[in-house]
Amino acid sequence: MAMADQTLMGRAFQKLLEAQPDLAPGEAGGGLEGEGRERRSNKWKQEGVGDAKHQRHVIRCAAGAATAAAVAMNAFRFLGDMTHLFSVLVLLLKIYATKSCSGVSRKTQELYMLVFVARYLDLFTDYISLYNSVMKVVFITSSAAIVWCMRRHPQVRRTYDKEQDTFRHVVLVAAAFLLALIFNERFTFREICWAFSIYLEAVAILPQLVLLQRSRNVDNLTGQYVFFLGAYRAFYILNWIYRYFTEGHHSRWIQLLSTNGLSLSAWLAGLVQTALYADFFYYYFLSWKNNVKLELPA
Repeated sequence: MAMADQTLMGRAFQKLLEAQPDLAPGEAGGGLEGEGRERRSNKWKQEGVGDAKHQRHVIRCAAGAATAAAVAMNAFRFLGDMTHLFSVLVLLLKIYATKSCSGVSRKTQELYMLVFVARYLDLFTDYISLYNSVMKVVFITSSAAIVWCMRRHPQVRRTYDKEQDTFRHVVLVAAAFLLALIFNERFTFREICWAFSIYLEAVAILPQLVLLQRSRNVDNLTGQYVFFLGAYRAFYILNWIYRYFTEGHHSRWIQLLSTNGLSLSAWLAGLVQTALYADFFYYYFLSWKNNVKLELPA
């Protein structure tokens, strides 16, 4: 799609947002990382945009373009969500098919469950879209199911390598919470929880990476799980870059230092998380290129 067409659709989409009264908190199609939480004022009441007939006409004209614009503007985010979902499905498949969690860090799974619960507190209060709500429920329930299997399932829990999975993840939780108290958009419970989830997710993979380095030999399903997790973060970085250059505004980022509304702190958290996968990606690529089993250096 040509950039000129995207610009026209973007303007129509913005007109729809400005015309729609009493819009619930959240940008249209709001991303799973919480882009859609900024409340918009009622433009009709504040600026008196014509009569009701004109207002309905504006909405109808913009609706078609808004749908296409939303798809185009969120392509990278959609791919990120799908690779994230696929990584979870791969891990669930491994546990279900092999009745084993060998090579999987329970501490990383507990951190991810905490991330999803803290981030999606708005699940029952702010409706954005069916897609958004379903994905939130999927990530919360799947992470809880994985943790339950690793802790309670009679066969799976026996395969958990507690002696290798010794990373002190409590330190990560404490550090993320401290950062959330200092760097947040507003000092409220939900805003602090959202900031906490951003910071914690950036380092939640660390126990898993340390466990893989200690065990060295990585089975295919575990390797694919980590690979798709890294791909998810890479797509979200591309999503941020795309939105930075195509949107005149970008809401719902921690306001530490912003350029065009895009916060430096959220960028840094995402970049740190993606960078943690760099070493793994390198050895994953070598194993794929040479058609050998994935092995990480100690």
